[in-house]
Amino acid sequence: MKTFKLYILCAVLITGNLCFSQSKKADILYENRAYVEAAEIYAQLPKTTANLEKLGDCYYYNSEFDNAYNAYKQVYNLKDKTKPSDGFYFKYFDVLKGTKNYEEADEVSTLHLNNSINTKKFKSLLKQIIPYEYELESLTNEVGGSNFSVGIYGDKIVFASTKNLKNPNYKWNGKPYLDLYEATVSTGKTMALDSIEPFNKAINTVKQHESNAVFTKDGKTMYFCRNHKKRIDLDSTKVAVVSIFKAELVGDEWTNVSPVPFSSDTYSTMHPALNDDETKLYFSSDMPNTLGSFDIFYVDILGDNSFGEPVNLGENINTIRREQFPFIAKDSTLYFASNGKPGFGGLDLFSSSVSDNAHLDALNLGESINSEKDDFAFVVVDSLNTGYLSSNKSGVDNIYTFKRIETNRNYYIEGFVTDKVTGDILPNTTVTLYDKDGNPVAEQLVGEDGKYKLSTKPNQKYSLEGFQPKYIPQVEFFDTNDKGNIEFNIELEIESYKDAEEIVMDDEEGNTYIELENIYFDFSKWDIKPQAAKTLDVLVALLKKYPRMEIQLGAHTDSRSSHEFNMDLSEKRARATLEYMVENNISRARLTSKGFGETKPIVPCGDNCTETEFSINRRCEFIILK
Repeated sequence: MKTFKLYILCAVLITGNLCFSQSKKADILYENRAYVEAAEIYAQLPKTTANLEKLGDCYYYNSEFDNAYNAYKQVYNLKDKTKPSDGFYFKYFDVLKGTKNYEEADEVSTLHLNNSINTKKFKSLLKQIIPYEYELESLTNEVGGSNFSVGIYGDKIVFASTKNLKNPNYKWNGKPYLDLYEATVSTGKTMALDSIEPFNKAINTVKQHESNAVFTKDGKTMYFCRNHKKRIDLDSTKVAVVSIFKAELVGDEWTNVSPVPFSSDTYSTMHPALNDDETKLYFSSDMPNTLGSFDIFYVDILGDNSFGEPVNLGENINTIRREQFPFIAKDSTLYFASNGKPGFGGLDLFSSSVSDNAHLDALNLGESINSEKDDFAFVVVDSLNTGYLSSNKSGVDNIYTFKRIETNRNYYIEGFVTDKVTGDILPNTTVTLYDKDGNPVAEQLVGEDGKYKLSTKPNQKYSLEGFQPKYIPQVEFFDTNDKGNIEFNIELEIESYKDAEEIVMDDEEGNTYIELENIYFDFSKWDIKPQAAKTLDVLVALLKKYPRMEIQLGAHTDSRSSHEFNMDLSEKRARATLEYMVENNISRARLTSKGFGETKPIVPCGDNCTETEFSINRRCEFIILK
C-alpha cells in the first residue's frame, strides 16, 4: 500500500513538472508570436483563465475566430473569477462580432467596454444612409496562399501574397513570408489575374515581409512595407516592427531602397497611400501619442527626399483601437479600415469626406462590402465606381474586385420648438434651414404639436433657426456628416423677449411692450429733445441687440385740443421718433409709426385732468410686433 501511494505521489509530481514545463514552453512561444505552435500546447494544458485566454489569443491573432470564440467563451464563463487581462473583453467582443454573435457582443460592449451598442438598430439605420451598394467578385481564389492589398502600377496591379511555397515559414502563422507580385487583370464574364510574376528581386527578400505597394503616377517611385529583421522588446514581448520603404526606378532597376525618415526602429509605419496630386503620403502607425493601437497620419511630401512632420488625422478618423490601410480617392474622400468604430466584426471599411480641409466623421460602408471578418485595403480606380478590396471572409485573405451602385439616401432634421423658460410647445413657429452660406433652403411653420421636419443632404453644413413673434430667434449650427445618422434631432428652445429683458413686459390687452421713461415734447411740437434722445438710445441699443425685433412706435396726446389736431400731432411725433431711430442705423423696415391722438388715455379723465394726468396721457409707447 505504501508503495502504491508513493507511486501516485511520484506520478502527480511528474505530471505537475511536465505541465509546468509545457506551460513555460507555450509562454515562450506565445511571447515570440509563434502562435500556431503555442496553441497546440495551450490546448493540452489545464483550463485556467490564463491558459484559455492565451489559447484564444493564438487563434485570434491568426483570425481563427471560431476557435478563439470557444476559448474566450470559457474564460468569460469561468467560475473561479480569476481576472482576465485588460484587453480580454475587447478581444472577446471582436470575436463575438466575427462569429456573428451580435447580441452577445452588444452585451459585452455595454457591460465591460462602457459602450452601449445595438447592432440590430445600427444595421437597420445604416441601410438607409450608405451611399453605395457593392457587387463583389473574388480575384485570387485560384492563386493560392494569402493575397491582399492592391497597388495600381500602370496597366498592372501589384499585391502581397504568401504564394511562394519555397519561402521559409513565418512562425506567427506557419505560412510563407509575404512577397510582392505583379499581374494583369483580364476582363470578361469573370475577372482573373494573368501573368502573375514576383515583383522585383531588389524589393522582395527571403526572411522579411513585403506588402502594401503604392506607386507615383509616372511609375518611378514606389512606397511599400517591410518588417525589420530584429524584433524589439515591448513589455516583455517581442514585437515585429514594420516600416515604409521608398524605392526609385532608375532605368529598369529599382534602387535607393531605404526606409522613409519618419519611420523608426521602435514603432511601426505601414500602409502607405498617396493623395491624387502626390503632395501627401498617408500611412498607419503606432508611434508615440497615437489615440489608439494604430492611427492614420499623413506627411507632406516636400521633394528632395524630404517629408514634413507626421500629422494625426484626429478623432473623426482614429479611435482607441486600430485604424489602418488608408486610401485617398480623386475626390479627396478617405477610405480606411477600422475595428474601433461601429461595425460588423474585425476590420470594417469606412469613408470620410472632406469639408473645409477637415475630414468629417467616418461612415461604415455597409453590409454589402463589410463582413464579420476583416475587410480592408480598399482601392478605387479612376472611374470612382470600381476598384479592389481585400478580405478574409472566406477564411483566407483574398482580393476582390467591386462595382458600386449609388443608392438613394434621405436625410432630415427634426425636433420640437418649446419655450425655453416654461417648456411649453410653441405652435406657429417658423423653422428655417440655411446652407453654409446663409441661404434659406427649407422652411416650415410648425403646427399645434410644435414639431418640425426638414429634408437635408449628407455631408453638408447647415444652420437652423426657430422664429416666433415676440421671441428671440434661436440659431443652431450642425453638419450632416456620415457618422451613422440619417435623422438629426435638434430641440429648439427659444426665449421670449420678456423673459430675457427686464424692460419688456405684457399689458392687460396682451401686447408686449418696452417700458422706457416717457418721452416729452414741447406743447404742439414734435422735435426730439435731448432728454427724449437719451431714452430712445436705450431702444436703439435693444434693437441692435436683437436684429429680428420689429416694433410699433405709438404716439399719444392729451385731450386739450381738437380730435383732428391731436391725431395730426401724434402722427408727427411718431414719425419723428421713427426718423430718429433710422438716423441711428435701425432699418426702416423694422419700424412702424402710428399716431393715436387722445383716443387711448391711460387716465380717462376727459377735460377735467390735472396737469400730471395730462402729462401721463401725453406719451410714446413701443409695442413689439415681432
